Amino acid sequence: MINQAAVTTSQRKKKGLLQRAAQNLKDSKLLWIMLIPGLLVLVLFKIAPIFGIAIAFQNYSPFLGVFKSEWVGFKNFQTFLSDPYALTLIKNTVLLAFWTLIFSFPIPVVFALFLNEVKSKVIKTGVQTVSFFPYFISTAVAVSILISFVSPSEGLINILLLHMGIKPIFFMSTPGWFIPLYVILSVWQTFGYNAIVYLAAITGIDTTLYEAADMDGAGRWKQMFYVTLPSIKNMIVTMFILNMGSILSVDINKVLMMYNPSIYSTADVLQTYVYRMAFATNGFPDYSLGAAVGLFQSVFAFILVFATNQVSKKFSESAIF
Repeated sequence: MINQAAVTTSQRKKKGLLQRAAQNLKDSKLLWIMLIPGLLVLVLFKIAPIFGIAIAFQNYSPFLGVFKSEWVGFKNFQTFLSDPYALTLIKNTVLLAFWTLIFSFPIPVVFALFLNEVKSKVIKTGVQTVSFFPYFISTAVAVSILISFVSPSEGLINILLLHMGIKPIFFMSTPGWFIPLYVILSVWQTFGYNAIVYLAAITGIDTTLYEAADMDGAGRWKQMFYVTLPSIKNMIVTMFILNMGSILSVDINKVLMMYNPSIYSTADVLQTYVYRMAFATNGFPDYSLGAAVGLFQSVFAFILVFATNQVSKKFSESAIF
């Protein structure tokens, strides 16, 4: 009898939970309907393409499809890694992403710290708007602006160099100038947008901490270094871990618009190689090799994120997982 009563009570609880769940679903049906487009985009453009990874392990033919193409295992990976040019591609990609990270990561933090110290709301809003605007400029327009500035005949920079008695520099066709120009353009486009994350974190800092620091005689500089910066440390570490995942990722659109055969030695990266292999204009496209290189890049990026996260756990309280 006791067991029967316990089973009955359990069944009633389950029935009650189901009824509440059904009622909650009914009450929030409009919210679920609004969620449908986002879920469709997620499934169609994020989850479904994951199955395309199989192409990297096949001798893929568009005529046979994924299910009928010949399975070749790790042959495509071996083909790429055995190519002497692969080291050049990896080196160029790592250097380009490394220098971009070195400059594009700390600048938004510093910008957010100094902007937070501006007391005039008008000036603060104006500066933030101006710094945020380049993010909305298309890559094509941004590269065009860069080219106009560094043009050997009419560019502002070379005009200034001529006035100083220095010969014009052909920036866009000099291999050594590709990485600096790419980094400068990337920082200009993204630092204002990235600073929003840190400004949002700063607004969440308890104002009593500043009041206590002020009572202890700490000026604005000391408050910045001993109150503001430590308070957003967790956000900085989290963003750094996420940025480490892009160490092998560069903006392929920007690279394609900036590079030319004379600077392939520093501008040719993994993404441009994948683009040439998967969408070759000469001969038949090698989708399998392109997919293999893309998968290699993704796996390496995951390893970097995981390693950075583990290091973060040991040296700070911040970690993603």
